[in-house]
Amino acid sequence: MRTGGKGPGKGPGKGPGDGAGAPGRGGRPRAAEGPRGRRPSHDERRRAAARPKAEGEDRPVRAQAPRRPAETPQRTRAEVKAETAQVLSTGVQQLVVTPDENEMRIDRFLEARFPQLSFSHIQRIVRKGELRVDGKRADSKDRLAAGQTVRIPPLKLEQQAERPRSAKADADTIGFLRSITLYEDDDVMVLNKPAGLAVQGGSGTTRHVDGMLAALTDKDGQKPRLVHRLDKDTAGCLVIAKSRFAAATLAKTFRSRAARKVYWALVAGVPRVKQGRISTYLAREEAYDGDQRMAVAQHGEDGAMHAVTYYAVVETAAQKLAWLSLKPVTGRTHQLRAHTTHIGHPIVGDPKYFNILNWELPGGIQNKLHLLARRIVLPHPRGKGAIDVSAPLPPHMRQSWNLLGFDDAPYDPIIEAPDE
Repeated sequence: MRTGGKGPGKGPGKGPGDGAGAPGRGGRPRAAEGPRGRRPSHDERRRAAARPKAEGEDRPVRAQAPRRPAETPQRTRAEVKAETAQVLSTGVQQLVVTPDENEMRIDRFLEARFPQLSFSHIQRIVRKGELRVDGKRADSKDRLAAGQTVRIPPLKLEQQAERPRSAKADADTIGFLRSITLYEDDDVMVLNKPAGLAVQGGSGTTRHVDGMLAALTDKDGQKPRLVHRLDKDTAGCLVIAKSRFAAATLAKTFRSRAARKVYWALVAGVPRVKQGRISTYLAREEAYDGDQRMAVAQHGEDGAMHAVTYYAVVETAAQKLAWLSLKPVTGRTHQLRAHTTHIGHPIVGDPKYFNILNWELPGGIQNKLHLLARRIVLPHPRGKGAIDVSAPLPPHMRQSWNLLGFDDAPYDPIIEAPDE
C-alpha cells in the first residue's frame, strides 16, 4: 500500500463540496446541480456566466457608481426670508416734487426719497432714459421745480441694516448744533451754517446739516426738516423746521416770497450804479470742467427761469473791492453768484463764477467765497409775530473786513426794496 495515494473522491486538501463538482466519467468535474439536484440547462449556465462574480473570483467586478454626496441641509424659512429681504423691488411710481424739494438736483432727490438706492443705480436709470420729469428725459444734475411729476421706474433697493446710534456721537453732534444756533423755539431753529459745511448729502458728501439733524429726533420720531438751502461755501442763516406743521407753513412762506433775505458779499471792483436791480433769466450750462453752473439766458430758452436781485453798495476799498448788500427776490440756484458776475463784479473767492483775468487777490484776503446769508426775516408759523435773525461774519470774511477797515455794524440799505 503506497503512502500519499489518493482515495476515490478525496484529493489533497479537498473535502466534499470544496470544488465546483465531484469528478465524473473521464475525470471531468460535473457542473453544479440546479434546483432540486438536477443539472442546469444550457440557458441557465449562460445566465450564470453572465452574472458578475463574487469578490475574490477571477472575473473583474463591475465598478460601482460613486456615492451621492450628502445633501446640503435645508435652510430655515427665517433664513430664506432674511436673504430675500436684502433686495426690495418696487413698481413704477409717479412722485410729485414738494416745495421743500424745489431746485433740488434729481440725483439728490432720489437719494433723499430712496436712501437704499445705490449711486450706480441712479446713474443707470437716468442714462437709459427710464426716469422722466413731466414726461421728458432728464439728467441726474438737472434741478427740479415744485409741482413737477417725476416718473420712477421699478427699483431694486438694497436693504439697509440699521446701525446702532452712538450716544457719544449724537451728543457731540447736538453740542455742535447748539453752538451754531442763532434762534430756537418749539417750531423753528435758525442755524449759523459755517462756510464749507454742506446742507445736504450727495456723492462723496457724508457730513452735512441734514444728516446731523437726525440727532435731534424727538420722542415721537420727528426729525427737524430743512425748509430752504444754502450753497456749501455760503455761510449764515439757515432755517430749520422742528415740526411737520412748521415745515408745511414755512415752505409756503418761502414759496410765496414772504421771507425777506439779506446777503453780504465782497465783490471785485465797484458798481457804477450804487443801488440797483438785476433782472435776468438764468439757465444751467455745462462748464468746461464738466461741472454745472448758472448762466444768463434768453426768455423762452430751455430751462430758463426769471431771477430778480436788488443790490446796494455799502462800502468800497480803493475802487478795487466793494461790500454789497444783496436782496434776492427769487430763489434760483447760484442766483447771487451769477447776477454779480453778470454785472461785472463777481464775488471774491468764487471758484465757479469769478471770471476776471489777471486779477490779483489783495494780500491777507483768503481765497474763499465771500458770501454771507446775513439776515432773514419771516413770519412765525404760528402767527407769533416775526422771526428776525442776523448772522455774524464767518472767520475768513471777518479777517477781510478788518483788513479793509469795514464797519460791520447792522446795516441794511435796501430793507424797503420792493419784492417784485
